[in-house]
Amino acid sequence: MSLRNIAIIAHVDHGKTTLVDQLLAQSGAFRANEAHAERAMDSNDQERERGITILAKCTSVLWHGEAGETRINIIDTPGHADFGGEVERILGMVDGCVLLVDAEEGVMPQTKFVLGKALKIGLHPIVVLNKVDRPHADPDRVLNDAFDLFAALGATDEQLDFPHLYASGKQGWAVKDLNDPHENLAPLYDLIVRHVPRPSAEARANDPGCVLAVLIESDPFLGRLLTGRVDAGKLTPGMTVHALSRDGKEIEKGRITKILAFRGLKRQPIEEADAGDIVAIAGLSKATVADTICAPEVLIPLPAQPIDPPTISITVSVNNSPLAGRDGDKVQSRVIRDRLMREAESNVAIKFSETADKDAYEISGRGELQLGVLIENMRREGFEVAISRPRVVYQKGEKGERLEPIEEVVIDVDDDYAGVVIEKLSSRKAELKDMGPSGAGKTRLVLEAPSRSLIGYQGEFLTDTRGSGVLNRVFSHYEPFKGAIEGRRNGVLVSTTDGDLAAFALWNLEDRGIMFVGAGEKAYQGMIIGENAKPDDLDVNPMKAKQLTNVRASGKDEAIRLTPPRRLTLEQAIAYIGDDELVEVTPKSIRLRKAVLNPSFRKKRMREEA
Repeated sequence: MSLRNIAIIAHVDHGKTTLVDQLLAQSGAFRANEAHAERAMDSNDQERERGITILAKCTSVLWHGEAGETRINIIDTPGHADFGGEVERILGMVDGCVLLVDAEEGVMPQTKFVLGKALKIGLHPIVVLNKVDRPHADPDRVLNDAFDLFAALGATDEQLDFPHLYASGKQGWAVKDLNDPHENLAPLYDLIVRHVPRPSAEARANDPGCVLAVLIESDPFLGRLLTGRVDAGKLTPGMTVHALSRDGKEIEKGRITKILAFRGLKRQPIEEADAGDIVAIAGLSKATVADTICAPEVLIPLPAQPIDPPTISITVSVNNSPLAGRDGDKVQSRVIRDRLMREAESNVAIKFSETADKDAYEISGRGELQLGVLIENMRREGFEVAISRPRVVYQKGEKGERLEPIEEVVIDVDDDYAGVVIEKLSSRKAELKDMGPSGAGKTRLVLEAPSRSLIGYQGEFLTDTRGSGVLNRVFSHYEPFKGAIEGRRNGVLVSTTDGDLAAFALWNLEDRGIMFVGAGEKAYQGMIIGENAKPDDLDVNPMKAKQLTNVRASGKDEAIRLTPPRRLTLEQAIAYIGDDELVEVTPKSIRLRKAVLNPSFRKKRMREEA
């Protein structure tokens, strides 16, 4: 049986996971009467809730086509730029890739990012123009844009001569010509078998067994599972191996207790893993991502793909508010530290470091969404933490100057709102690079903006475009520091007392701004309960109840009708806060508060700073 290893790469929401569903179904991976969920590869809770792929996952299908029986290992990758580290890791263990491009949206920032990584390591992509059945699809224009992108990224002549197909992942068909009958995905299967080379590792089948760990996860029964492609030789359960770090140092010795192969959506134990196959190995306790697991006679580790550096960092500290410890059971700094270290170990795109404060730790990643997903996972596990405002990670130039990360921003917005978007981003030091119609009454804007100017802009962008705009961003390069950028224009309403919020007090405070909390909820001194309508912060007493007397009023009491509060999601809260504010995250609540809780001490410090 021949073998093919491919990755499906694309911009977010261009249909990767839906296409994998159809590939699995048409290959016979499911029984006729077997129930299976839509977007079966998105098995993580947050993936299903958010509708995006967060973790790269492997599956395999058997195809009986023109060349006989072929096993195709397929890796479904994330499309969001924040999870680009997942894509960078797995491209090293495949021999080809399918580049999916939406026939309506066309080439997007993440398309450029993932294609650049694939071309850099010498892959020859297959281009699939997906969603050609949509009413505003323009596959010919998108195909030309894809060719221009290949050329702009420095593709070789062989890579520029890429094959392409037209497809509808949702309806489950692919064709070479749009006039062909729309039946199934057989043309895609056959093209993969023809175009993607057999694993180069098969030529080293007689060498000592060797595998580079690319993905890591924990199993309650098997312990640590390391996934990678067998680069040479054979691996068998019970085989003695040792793990080598990137610099060739031995990390540990041990035995392989079990080898799991990907068969459809399941992992099945096998007795032998051949060169070129993608498998998961159990039995080692210290080896991690980018380590080489190999036979004892192998002393040189396999080269690991370099990962782009993080651009955003936050400080995660112990929750020390008056309401700490009421919701979560994991509140100690030691427990928080161990959890963050485990995350940094399994996700090479995240960096962990300790700060001067013994109860605070710095986590760096690709963007607000990636860090928000980590914090959301922690709160669901029972953690309570306090999160600082995101900060960009600066670098030093050759002359010692400070460099800041610049992102490429692509915005699709209704024609009526293009002006206000350009005005807002220009005031945030962004530069307009391209502008043109994208069809259906929309304008496409291409800008380059500092990463720090985009922190907290998403909510303002949705307000300015009445929810109709789509903003995509991806890291581009570093440039010299561009100077101060105006942040949030409104101040906040800060509670001066502890207790339960009174409806009467909130009713009177509604003229001051927008509330983040409702009546009956608990608050404390220093907690942010709303947004002030003016630029400065305002200390208020939200517990003040109506005074009751024995004097009867001449008219009826006014009915208290409160405006529903504005509830911030975790990502919105992290992006909203200022430099002197924190987000308090517990399993049940998300609260905003000042970093210094005591109002009088806060005012004293402000006078000293002034």
